[in-house]
Amino acid sequence: MDFKLTEEHIMIRDAARDFAKTELLPGVIERDEKQEFPKELIKKMGDLGFLGMMASPEYGGGGMDTISYVLAMEELSKIDASASVMVSVNNSLVCWGLDTFGTEEQKKKYLSKLTTGEKLGAFCLSEPEAGSDATSQRTTAIDKGDHYILNGTKNWITNGSSADYYLVIAQTDKEKKHKGINAFIVEKEWEGFEIGPKEQKLGIRGSDTHSLNFNDVKVPKENRIGEDGFGFKFAMKTLSGGRIGIAAQALGIASGAYELAKDYSKQRKAFGTEICNHQAIAFKLADMHTQIEAARHMVMKAAWDKDQGQNYDLSGAMAKLHASQTAMDVTVEAVQVHGGNGYVKEYHVERLMRDAKITQIYEGTSEIQKIVISRSILKD
Repeated sequence: MDFKLTEEHIMIRDAARDFAKTELLPGVIERDEKQEFPKELIKKMGDLGFLGMMASPEYGGGGMDTISYVLAMEELSKIDASASVMVSVNNSLVCWGLDTFGTEEQKKKYLSKLTTGEKLGAFCLSEPEAGSDATSQRTTAIDKGDHYILNGTKNWITNGSSADYYLVIAQTDKEKKHKGINAFIVEKEWEGFEIGPKEQKLGIRGSDTHSLNFNDVKVPKENRIGEDGFGFKFAMKTLSGGRIGIAAQALGIASGAYELAKDYSKQRKAFGTEICNHQAIAFKLADMHTQIEAARHMVMKAAWDKDQGQNYDLSGAMAKLHASQTAMDVTVEAVQVHGGNGYVKEYHVERLMRDAKITQIYEGTSEIQKIVISRSILKD
């Protein structure tokens, strides 16, 4: 196997790395404390092409492969996971979903604005009692002929109040179960659409997370994605790709924490020498590096599967499962390497540790990934 990155891959990785260090790093602690959405930085990422990396160039996208996307996600996540999750949602859930399954009219009207950062997207699946279970949707979309009437509540929505367009999963015919689910494009300004309270979160605090309410929202028929009943398949396909992006985010959080810990261990002295010379610290760094490299290979394999047109449900789920656990393990150890300083905001690792936890929860919890994996390996 050829593990060497192409010149284009290296260029994209380096561009993301430079942006993260020069634009995201200044103010990242303050944004975390204030739960401040980095609106201007998101616009800059759109100008640089980070918000529509895999979308078709004819709609303003970069036409890049998934490997390019995960390389960028890792670099951005090393510095600011709040910013990178916005990139993940807009790329792998919203833009990819519209580019792959949307009509020509939908792509021209919506996708072309999402890829450039002119508009921002959100993906609305989770509900108070449904979580990631797309078959248990209580949000309803009643067919009225030339339009649907949408009612319900979505929660844990990234870009909740900052998005312009929302991809909403809703139940149209309960009797048909998962075959009665549809996906719709909803615009922010439509009557009956309300943004609920902002969530007070442990981590990714700069990410804009809200509950959303739909009260008799009139959705034109042309805003349904795919044929009637396609919504469940749309959600599953989109989430499968989304897992790769979140795996890359977890990888980035782990990598960022490891690099900080390694650098700190070379500067901090105890008992007459730099602490990296003590076996207790050196062995921690060895374990951290090994876990990260294993996670990186799994993330790249999942991205490669997707680029090759192969089924990536299994590799994506495994990558997210392992990378998210790695993010938790490595960030905890990074705090430990820093000692008391690891508990202080200015050293960044405590924030990365808080950010790491969400990677085990969104795009399906670790338990859901194990269900996906076990079903795949036991069906033969």
